[in-house]
Amino acid sequence: MNLDQYNYHLPEELIAQKAFSPRDHCKLLILKNNKIIHKKFYNIIDYLESGDVLVINETKVKRCKLIGKKESGSPVEVTLIKPLENNKFVARVKGRNPYPGIKLYFQNNSAKIIKQDYDIFELEFDNEIKEEDCELLTPPYIKENVPEEDYQTIYAKIPGSLAAPTAGLHFTPELLQKIAEKGIKIAKIQLDISFETFLPIRDFEDHSTGKEYFSVDKENANIINSANGKLIAVGTTVVKCLESCDWKLNEDKKSNQIQATTGISETFIKPGHQFKANIKAMLTNFHLPQSSLLLLTSAYIGKELLLDAYNEAVKENYRFYTLGDAMLIFR
Repeated sequence: MNLDQYNYHLPEELIAQKAFSPRDHCKLLILKNNKIIHKKFYNIIDYLESGDVLVINETKVKRCKLIGKKESGSPVEVTLIKPLENNKFVARVKGRNPYPGIKLYFQNNSAKIIKQDYDIFELEFDNEIKEEDCELLTPPYIKENVPEEDYQTIYAKIPGSLAAPTAGLHFTPELLQKIAEKGIKIAKIQLDISFETFLPIRDFEDHSTGKEYFSVDKENANIINSANGKLIAVGTTVVKCLESCDWKLNEDKKSNQIQATTGISETFIKPGHQFKANIKAMLTNFHLPQSSLLLLTSAYIGKELLLDAYNEAVKENYRFYTLGDAMLIFR
């Protein structure tokens, strides 16, 4: 597969730098029956019916970025990826020539680099890391500071992600209430987004999307299985979670049933993927060219149709990436 086929032209001014307000007044591109429809996000309710199940990701973005300096005084940025024992962390270190043995200094703490494996480091901190001493990690294409409330979904509950499940950022409490009142059920899952979501694909055959904790409990598995309408995934993280779960044929052997599952997902969904879940629609933002999220979306709907929609979105001045507008794709 040639990654160049998953490229598109995007003017820099269409990369959203701020969240839209109100959240549900952003643009919504609907891709249905090979046709493109332009709406506002709050119009999504018109495309949902009683009996549908909307699946959301309750993960919450945790603060994981530390800004400090090296002994030399040069600046350094640390992203905490995984805690180890005794105040040790697996981390990324962004700065000039970090290497084992040097000391890093932060406002309320300090750390020593004790190991290095290419661009992954192990740090030992002098004191316990407190989340209030850290900042949110936002993508490098967002140049402005993002208020934390703009980078969390309204239903974020369980800290664990290093990035936001962006498709869910557009919902408001009032819109979710209207959706529930219409007879649409809401199932809640968890998938914690790893640092690798920020990384470009360099080798298609050897790309890793990281190890991501996911969980679907029995109550929410039953809600998903009870759908007598459409199953709608809110975001690529929900798709990945559903595809990472165990599925079994029910007794009449006519439909797959999701099983309560907890585990670690390393699933890289790309074109050619055979979907286990009968996802009738996917809500998602507009993703970076040649990214793993663009490939997942292409696996769901097809490259030609997807890139046609992206080019139409550019033409109509949609806002792209994390804080941008949304698209609802029917399959």
